[in-house]
Amino acid sequence: QVQLVESGGGLVQAGGSLRLSCVASRRIFSLNAMGWYRQAPGKERELVARIVSGGSTNYADSVKGRFTISRDNAKDTMYLQMNSLKPEDTAVYYCSWNGYWGQGTQVTVSS
Repeated sequence: QVQLVESGGGLVQAGGSLRLSCVASRRIFSLNAMGWYRQAPGKERELVARIVSGGSTNYADSVKGRFTISRDNAKDTMYLQMNSLKPEDTAVYYCSWNGYWGQGTQVTVSS
């Protein structure tokens, strides 16, 4: 069993930045891919960014150049640095690994 806990969400003005964190309850980050997803009201959950065990990353087109995914295996923590935030980035953000999901953290970007 693995628990994932996200933090770092909040309310920010357009153009601002936030950094999300996802902490795992046990050492998993060196195994398999991990990802950040988001779900806006009335929309389906979508992949935002993904990082694989070798460190390669990929991003949704809508966040390329603005968001950066990273992880610190020693701390069992994954991050999502979000810059130049836009109102359309408003959503609940979730981290995921191997079928496990965190509880989500709300990100709200005001115009």
